[in-house]
Amino acid sequence: MSLDPQPLAPALEAAEAAGRTTVRLDLDGVRGKAELMRCCGDALRLPEWVGGNWDALADALRDLSWLPVPPGGGWLVAVTSWRGYADARPGEWETLVEVLEEAVAFWRERGGGPELVVLLAEAGPSGPVAGAPPRTPRLKRRRG
Repeated sequence: MSLDPQPLAPALEAAEAAGRTTVRLDLDGVRGKAELMRCCGDALRLPEWVGGNWDALADALRDLSWLPVPPGGGWLVAVTSWRGYADARPGEWETLVEVLEEAVAFWRERGGGPELVVLLAEAGPSGPVAGAPPRTPRLKRRRG
């Protein structure tokens, strides 16, 4: 998961050039978990069997069989306009970050196959950029 500031457009272009399927998860206006889960479902084109809870989202992110993957590629999920949600629901935001970090680690540990990359992006004064302060992942028990 990238927490270092980077321009969004070049990151998306580079990911597509590298054979990654790109997905933009736009959290603009999202202020609650139910909205977040709907947004994730729409952006990631999650199957109907995926429930609206953290564990179901985590399971789905370890599957991703419904998202096309070019040979030798993987996926890039660009999470945009996330600060409003993070400010409105800091506990839920931390859980979402954990779910995303665990999914990235799952695909990385498989080795030799498709890989999941997550980029946190936020529009700034000079255009869309990624960024957030570095944090130490904390594992905690997720709840429905």
